[in-house]
Amino acid sequence: MGIYDREYARDDEPGFRFGGQRMLVTNLVLITVGIYLVDLLFFHGALQRNWMQLRVSLVEQPWRLYGLLTYGFAHNPDSITHVLFNMIGLWFFGRALEETYGRREFLWFYLTAIIFSGLFWLLATLAAPHTGFERVIGASGGVVAVVILFALHFPKQTVLLFGVLPVPAWVLGMLYVVQDLLGAINPQTGDDSKVAFTAHLGGALFAAIYFKTHFSLGALLPGGFSLKKLRPKPKLRVHDPDPDKYEEEISLEVDRILEKIQQHGQGSLTSKEQKTLERASRRYQQKHR
Repeated sequence: MGIYDREYARDDEPGFRFGGQRMLVTNLVLITVGIYLVDLLFFHGALQRNWMQLRVSLVEQPWRLYGLLTYGFAHNPDSITHVLFNMIGLWFFGRALEETYGRREFLWFYLTAIIFSGLFWLLATLAAPHTGFERVIGASGGVVAVVILFALHFPKQTVLLFGVLPVPAWVLGMLYVVQDLLGAINPQTGDDSKVAFTAHLGGALFAAIYFKTHFSLGALLPGGFSLKKLRPKPKLRVHDPDPDKYEEEISLEVDRILEKIQQHGQGSLTSKEQKTLERASRRYQQKHR
């Protein structure tokens, strides 16, 4: 494969190329919806309502620690819109992030966002018990993290607010945060009292930290390291009298970088590696003008 035949060098907007292997975000949606339907049909909602929830009593019942993750795959059995809207949000915004970070890194981002959101809700509820409730379920914290990270990566990308009104992604992200801040500060009665606003805020905070620090979760978890990382990086000569040899060296370096993206996502690249891809992309554009 030549250096100018690669996907990154094409004019398509990053984050919106789909096809081939089924995307991880699709699997997450299918798993979550599958849990909801199986529980509803065979257990009458008992699994999600009684076993998968995250409870404040976790501090006194540490064996319920699993709830920090399972609550993110459980939804209100009495309201199909709860799981429906969460999964629509995850699917629409998660695809671009999976393309950006890779399957492995996006999976760890989403799962860690669920755990972080749950911990944030738990601490907020313990600090102000009169403003919260004893248990929580739903992927909302993780989904809010996905939406906010999307808005940070693609702030000018047009999205449809309420499915109708076109707005930049940063506006949608801001509306999410403002609404959840107001909800957390002024707890409402009725249906709004069932919304875990602090879990949403935890998801937004996690996304902001992740984006700002360029953290690579996959590199810190089992399987994130490989011997390839210990190999010396090929040195590229700035001046080479042989253009073909220079192109070959760049091609080898780009192959290594693209393999790294495939394994660990784009977020694992160093600034030097990102600049190498940018230079290769510019050379492609100049060559095809």
